[in-house]
Amino acid sequence: MNSEDASEMLKALAHSTRLAIIDGLLKNECNVAQIQKKLGLPQSTISQHLRVLRNYGIIKARQEGAKRCYQVADNRVRKIMQIISRR
Repeated sequence: MNSEDASEMLKALAHSTRLAIIDGLLKNECNVAQIQKKLGLPQSTISQHLRVLRNYGIIKARQEGAKRCYQVADNRVRKIMQIISRR
């Protein structure tokens, strides 16, 4: 990954809602309804944030019947989240 790509990925992560989504997905794969319930945000807002994360390859979705189940796809993001969760 070059510095331009790294910068773009970090920009995608630099939003509190997206960090909360990623944190939740690291603990448990889930669908939009579950994320919405946990964060208390409108479905459209959650979907917009998921789209940003998918576009950068940070998360991926798999189909489970009529629902999509999301999971973190980039191990570098796992490491970043471990680092920033340390205090």
